[in-house]
Amino acid sequence: MVCPETSSDEPLTPAGRLFLQPETDLVIHCIIRGKNPADMDAIKSAIKSSLMVQHPRFCSLLVRDKNGFEHWRKTPIDIGQHVIVVNNRLDKSGNFIDQTQGSTTTEEEDEAAVNQYVADLSVSSPLSTDKPLWELHVLTAHKCAVFRIHHSLGDGISLMSMLMANCRRADDAEALPRMVPDKKTVIKGEKGRDWFWLFGVLWWFLKMVVFTLLFSMEFVLRSLLVPDEKTAITGGDGVELWPRKLATAKFLLDDMKLIKRAVPDTTINDVLLGMVSSGLSRYLDHRTPNVLHEGLRLTGVAMVNIRPQPGLQDLSKLMKSNTKARWGNKFGVILIPVYYHKGGNDPLEYLKRAKAMVDKKKHSLEAYFSYKIGDLVMSLLGAKYACMLNYKLLCNTTFTLSNVAGPLEEISLAGNPLSSIKVNTSSLPQVQCSNLSLIVI
Repeated sequence: MVCPETSSDEPLTPAGRLFLQPETDLVIHCIIRGKNPADMDAIKSAIKSSLMVQHPRFCSLLVRDKNGFEHWRKTPIDIGQHVIVVNNRLDKSGNFIDQTQGSTTTEEEDEAAVNQYVADLSVSSPLSTDKPLWELHVLTAHKCAVFRIHHSLGDGISLMSMLMANCRRADDAEALPRMVPDKKTVIKGEKGRDWFWLFGVLWWFLKMVVFTLLFSMEFVLRSLLVPDEKTAITGGDGVELWPRKLATAKFLLDDMKLIKRAVPDTTINDVLLGMVSSGLSRYLDHRTPNVLHEGLRLTGVAMVNIRPQPGLQDLSKLMKSNTKARWGNKFGVILIPVYYHKGGNDPLEYLKRAKAMVDKKKHSLEAYFSYKIGDLVMSLLGAKYACMLNYKLLCNTTFTLSNVAGPLEEISLAGNPLSSIKVNTSSLPQVQCSNLSLIVI
């Protein structure tokens, strides 16, 4: 939408402009499944009274001035334009079922139908710029809603914080969900700070410098020159236009904690990465046996929140202009190498390798470097060249990882207890995109 600029228009942030480029035009899909049938009156009433419609990003149009620069322009919200109701049941191919046949479906078929609906949306239905860049699809027959939000409005932390601010605990209708506790740095006293302590600090600093230099150099080379070797899951230029398939795999948290205890000092994220690494090796061994060489590297791209306060944020803090916890897109990128091993190997070996690699990544400033280099390219060369750099990085790597933590207990939205929340994005130039989402059970 091309309009004359007004004094009230707010320019887009550099990250917002990046996500509006044709090659990186990303839409976030949040699949929310309820335990009870959807009450449309309650849903619309909840939206009208929510903090979301008060937020400037969710009640602004995207407009471009005569020079092509993007701006946000405030506009009244018409809930009817944003809420799309689908009453008919879908089959697992995404086609409408003739309800006169009285057919019933299993839970697995029901979930497959919703997944296919979202997969089709991700390649065929961009968000219209005639209204603010979000919409809610309510699939009444599947007790499900699909929240579509353009990535220029915010990242996973911002948007999950927004969602949680509109949810309530299932056991207390007035209480907000409790988030994953933020880690607090413990400052030790002066006692014990001797030469050995000083040597430890210097050694820690030296490792940080070395790892940051190595990983930053690798990031630049991978972005510009060095692609992964070709495999059955290699993407590339144009893959984002392919038809997509969305699949769901569920794992019990208790099982993951059991695996976590098998290797000392591991985290749930280490277990998740070990599972992805093992799964990719097994899949490639099945698809192309005796073709790939042992130890073949597959590079993943992982998004890392770089706000000063880790984890989910209090929405009131995100919306204040004088706080360090800022709304929007505030994340860096790290490269996650995993390696193919024939025959599957011992699953715990994948976990040990994942932990060793992640520990090194945590000890570096790679995420901050990638954020700053993208910001610098955007400032000096503009959104077009920043988009080219980002797109090239995705084409040169094999898969994407994204993970946002959720609440600590069961929650409800608009009075409907939720059974799960899953998040994925629209198409990227990669065959494999793994979104490790919250499951509430």
